[in-house]
Amino acid sequence: MRRVEIFDTTLRDGEQTPGVSLTVEEKVEIAKALERLNVDVIEAGFPISSQGEFEAVKRISEEVSGPVIAALARAVEKDIDRAAEALKNAERKRIHTFIATSPVHMKYKLRKDPEEVKRLAVKAVEYAADKADEVEFSAEDATRSDWDFLVEVYEAVIDAGASVINVPDTVGYTTPEEFYELISYLRKNIPGIKDVKVSVHCHNDLGLAVANSLSAIRAGADQVEVTVNGIGERAGNAALEEVVAALFTRKDVYKAFNEVNLSEIARTSRLVSHLTGIEVPPNKAVVGANAFAHESGIHQDGVLKERTTYEILDPKLLGFSGSRIVLGKHSGRHAFRKKLEELGYELSGEEFERAFERFKEIADRKKSITDLDLEAIIQEELGSSVNPYRVELVHVTASKGIATATVKIIDGGERVEAVWSHNGPVDALFEAINRAMGVNAKLLEYRVSSVGSGKDALGEVLVRVEVDGRISVGRGLSTDIIEASAQAYLNALAR
Repeated sequence: MRRVEIFDTTLRDGEQTPGVSLTVEEKVEIAKALERLNVDVIEAGFPISSQGEFEAVKRISEEVSGPVIAALARAVEKDIDRAAEALKNAERKRIHTFIATSPVHMKYKLRKDPEEVKRLAVKAVEYAADKADEVEFSAEDATRSDWDFLVEVYEAVIDAGASVINVPDTVGYTTPEEFYELISYLRKNIPGIKDVKVSVHCHNDLGLAVANSLSAIRAGADQVEVTVNGIGERAGNAALEEVVAALFTRKDVYKAFNEVNLSEIARTSRLVSHLTGIEVPPNKAVVGANAFAHESGIHQDGVLKERTTYEILDPKLLGFSGSRIVLGKHSGRHAFRKKLEELGYELSGEEFERAFERFKEIADRKKSITDLDLEAIIQEELGSSVNPYRVELVHVTASKGIATATVKIIDGGERVEAVWSHNGPVDALFEAINRAMGVNAKLLEYRVSSVGSGKDALGEVLVRVEVDGRISVGRGLSTDIIEASAQAYLNALAR
């Protein structure tokens, strides 16, 4: 087992996410969260880019201890001076300087030949070495660079005083197999490489940032550069939480560990999401809302019997409250019964079957069933006697103040139906039910309320009905208010 350092660049590369702009105070707040997370290096910003960036790096250097504080600088003396000034009060300071080494960058962006690029890289590292405890050098667009030229450049900057050499996949171009070969090649061919740390920085343009980073670790990388929630330029960077979780879960494969405080991952993810305004997708690995949620009945049954049947990582280790059983149309009896027990309900066999049948009926119409929905379902079932009446069809149309209702009701084993028109849809519906059932019921009270919130919230209808001098109350529950009204009216008639 060897130790792999976690270099967090949320505050530098992460803030380059389109649409994200953090204030100095927000950057300091995230830096303190990263301190609690116990990352090895915090890249606090790019001081030359603006006064705000400079102030943020300066404040973080003064207020955060533990991790190395790094600042980015181009291979230009004024950038390096500005970075050194911002880092002046850091407990441990690192200047991270870079220059592009790929043919396309050297020709079209820098407009310099390879020898000039190497000379500038060496000059920058030598200049930075006197101004910080550590110097990291990055060969921008390394994965599209000539491998032999990379060896030349890295060898030269190591001789000049670089203590970390970074191999960036700047445009997310490489693959896990190719990146493994590149890191292996560099480690084999660069003299003096054993005396420095080899770092990798992967982007996610092809969705391979985490896979490439892990592949590099297998090839011997000593440091991996990541961002919280994987934010960053274009499609983002390798996600800190995914890399850390993979190293923790698959120690047998990677033979490596890190010292990140796992219990702070959920909290840090939420903070970064809140301050950047970048929502975490529900299906995001490790920190997404669905990462430890189970709706399938088979999965729920397995997790309730033994968590590890469908979870390879304990969510509590990451700072979450635990696994989440989501009740929906795929859920089974085991999960439904467990949820009812959590809510404090004990149902008889018949009551349970009736409630489960009703739950499945509603779940076919809703994305997920909340605790409020469940309580309403149970109250509906427990609060009514066995009802011989069932709504088979209810259809209401309205035009210019006149509504027409059509109902089909199963009465025991017999179907009864009727059509009626009236001034309003509810009046037309209830009178059609009266006609179908052969009763002369009078509506005394009609009340509608929402259970939960959202467009697919359940509607609960309460009616008070008088028949032959007797008054009874009925309740109905459905995502369709008209259907809930019909159920409530029939429940009242059944009573």
